[in-house]
Amino acid sequence: MASEITYAEVKFKNDSSAAVIKGPPPETKKHEHHPKKYLPWLPWLISLLLFLVCIALVVLLAVLFSHSADQPPALQQNFTEWLCNSMVPQGKEQGWTCCPNGWKRFRESCYYFSEDLLSWVESEQNCTGMGSHVVVINSEAEQNFLSEAMKSLGGQNYYIGLRAQEVGQWHWVDQAPLNVTAAFWRTGEPTNSTAEPCVVIHRQTAPPNNWNDIRCERHNRICEAAAVTVRWRS
Repeated sequence: MASEITYAEVKFKNDSSAAVIKGPPPETKKHEHHPKKYLPWLPWLISLLLFLVCIALVVLLAVLFSHSADQPPALQQNFTEWLCNSMVPQGKEQGWTCCPNGWKRFRESCYYFSEDLLSWVESEQNCTGMGSHVVVINSEAEQNFLSEAMKSLGGQNYYIGLRAQEVGQWHWVDQAPLNVTAAFWRTGEPTNSTAEPCVVIHRQTAPPNNWNDIRCERHNRICEAAAVTVRWRS
């Protein structure tokens, strides 16, 4: 008996799709924020510039308050507000002439006309305390300027820096003797009395001759100081 051979038909299904290997998703590369890098010498440069600016400001202030050798240092220490006028240019040099606010300027000097009354000694102390002195009159032009400036004021008598150390011996506060060619006495003055060693400008007497010797009692005063000058070359 012949053995039977059994055939079985086997079909293999051919899957053409490629095998997909699944794994964890690829890591997304995060965008890194790096801080901006400054040049290492930049802070030093900024510090140097600030230092130079400070020096420039100090130099500027020193120039603005430069003054002539006879300028009392106390004047600018006592006042913070100033009134300045342009100087007449001299060649390449230009500048300003300044007086404390409320003072009047004539040429290279500043003048203060008081509203209160003091004795002559107190007047001298008050002017000195402001960095000035009781006015010294050197010319008829200066005398006329003071007389004109006083017209709108309310005082009667204004002390000037002239006083008799001995009868008839008139000296200014800077110890200079009175120059008779620049003396502006009222008619009949001075009386040359021991009781009247001080001198005032009498406001209601017509200039230029309006000086009067008087008792050293309480009167108005005129203080004088050299103007502050600011110069530069163009």
